Amino acid sequence: MELPEKFADLGLTYDDVLLLPGYSDLAPSDIDTTSRLTRELFLKTPLISAAMDTVTESRMAIAMARQGGIGVLHRNLSIEDQAYQVDLVKRTQTGIISNPVTIGPDATLEQLDRLAGEYRISGFPVVDSDNRLIGMITNRDLRFTPVAEWATTKVDEVMTQQPLITGPSDISREDATALLRSHKRERLPLVDADGRLTGLITVKDFVKGEQFPDASYDAQGRLLVGAAIGYFGDAWERATTLIDAGVDVLVADTAHGNVRMLIDMVRRLKTDPATKHVQVIGGNVATKAGAQSFVDAGADAVKVGVGPGSICTTRVVTGVGVPQISAVYEASLACRAAGVPVIADGGLRYSGEIGKAIVAGADTVMLGSMLAGTEETPGDLILVNGKQYKAYRGMGSMGAMSSRGKKSYSKDRYFQAEVTSDDMIVPEGVEGQVPYKGTLATVAHQLVGGLHQTMFYVGARTIPELQENGRFVRITSASLKESHPHDVQVTVEAPNYRA
Repeated sequence: MELPEKFADLGLTYDDVLLLPGYSDLAPSDIDTTSRLTRELFLKTPLISAAMDTVTESRMAIAMARQGGIGVLHRNLSIEDQAYQVDLVKRTQTGIISNPVTIGPDATLEQLDRLAGEYRISGFPVVDSDNRLIGMITNRDLRFTPVAEWATTKVDEVMTQQPLITGPSDISREDATALLRSHKRERLPLVDADGRLTGLITVKDFVKGEQFPDASYDAQGRLLVGAAIGYFGDAWERATTLIDAGVDVLVADTAHGNVRMLIDMVRRLKTDPATKHVQVIGGNVATKAGAQSFVDAGADAVKVGVGPGSICTTRVVTGVGVPQISAVYEASLACRAAGVPVIADGGLRYSGEIGKAIVAGADTVMLGSMLAGTEETPGDLILVNGKQYKAYRGMGSMGAMSSRGKKSYSKDRYFQAEVTSDDMIVPEGVEGQVPYKGTLATVAHQLVGGLHQTMFYVGARTIPELQENGRFVRITSASLKESHPHDVQVTVEAPNYRA
């Protein structure tokens, strides 16, 4: 009996290759970075924020969607909390809010203020017990009542009462815009023939639409959002609750995805009548066989990366992994033939590596450390020696997997869901901090700008052309040293490069 080959091919990662320049006749306006996220969803910017509890909650997901990418909400939350985060994203910027947050006439201004802070909105339709519109109230109305009286003052004492400027339930976007402008109103409640509230349109949504022309929207004009799920315990309940909240993409997410239980979860999600309409991403894998397992299960995209992340210790703790360029390429051999997009997850440090991942076979990239430290990430700023930092940790770190007085929902990502004592956890990640980077918009501009330049150098108008035309040259350690700034003392740091 012939023994299998013990050694696979040489594994390559981002620092092992460069892209060859090609003939280019492109103008900047010719370049289009639109790419497939899943079988059915497209992004104008091929960037995804990682499902990490120091990277993506609702604020990051909103910012990512506005920049043309998408955020994946982490799952180190209760089911209710994660669904609430989905709801916050969906309510933030909409064509028509079909289920607006309302308030009753007997609520106090204190309750109104709390609701406004919770949903980050400034105005509410006031409805009676039969959902009939009886008024509108905004934070502007609060200003004319002393704060000391908020606890005893009721909404119906200060609200703007009927008659109000309203629109019919089936009003078009154009007619709604005209009505808002002609009456100089910020909100247009929609009512049916019986005066019941059926929706709400805000002028803010039109302004945001113009401000963020590349934003990622669903069919109803709401921002796209994804959320991570697992395979263990109440994973099915989590998935269905997230779908009810309006999630667009479910990411069946473990550190090692080529596992029967997770593959079965993907297959069930894609065949059950209640869930099959939602796009499902499977991960993580690092081989052709692993990617093929998800393709066969019906996944709408496959996420690739075992151990490349800056805060991940999987490769040194377990000795398992595949260098990321090779992993992406191997996975693409299974996915490309089936028309399933590939997501390169982890290991990126510079904008030029986005193009490298795409040429290797990815359609989009998932970013953790490159977005960590931005204004929109969860967590407070930390001041160290006069410099600002934010916390960043792996989902396999002790901090993410240990309970510390509350339940951890991250352990099953690393197949330790049944470990009851924090002392028995085997971590596969570290906790740290990264320099504060400013707003996501600033960081995303540099990342997308770098990808534009990649496409110009290669001579590719579109992401598919970049995948098709891009060619690698393998380099040595001396070549890598030559690629970075050398033989100079850097005195002014560039916004897209840190040594």
